[in-house]
Amino acid sequence: MSQPTLLGLSGSLRQDATNRKLLREAARLFDPAHFVEADLNLPLYDGDLEEGEGIPAAVQSLADQIAQADAVIISTPEYNKGPSGVLKNALDWVSRTQGNPWADKPVAVMSAAAGRAGGERAQMILRSFMVPFQPRILQGPEIHLANSSNEFDEHGKLASDRYEKSLHKLMQKLRAEAGF
Repeated sequence: MSQPTLLGLSGSLRQDATNRKLLREAARLFDPAHFVEADLNLPLYDGDLEEGEGIPAAVQSLADQIAQADAVIISTPEYNKGPSGVLKNALDWVSRTQGNPWADKPVAVMSAAAGRAGGERAQMILRSFMVPFQPRILQGPEIHLANSSNEFDEHGKLASDRYEKSLHKLMQKLRAEAGF
């Protein structure tokens, strides 16, 4: 059996963001896989831009990555009780591409946030954003990484078993859902 391609989308653009660290830990626990971390640094969705210039190359590249992935993991921060604008913008742009790269795609969502709820509201809203795309979103175990800046060691690994066990279980479910 070939090695699956796992695509990660972080709702934070910061290189050292805890959501990026959480994606990388998820990929490590999903292993073996070819892990690709998507670039969501896209222009703001603008209908005039789309009409005048078409779909930006970076957006089409993201849509192609989603279509080609065997499974997708999405990690969102929680900003003002919701997902980041970066993530919503990416979803809006991809929705404008030909076809639906999300259709029937196995997807696991998770969140890392500074607050004590670990981005629970943002994750709930993200799940509702995904409904029109009709992916196969796993229902759990839910990963809401609270106080996230204190949950990783100096190498970017989860510092406690508390979250790692649940994340490992989620990644095993995602592997199975993707047929690996």
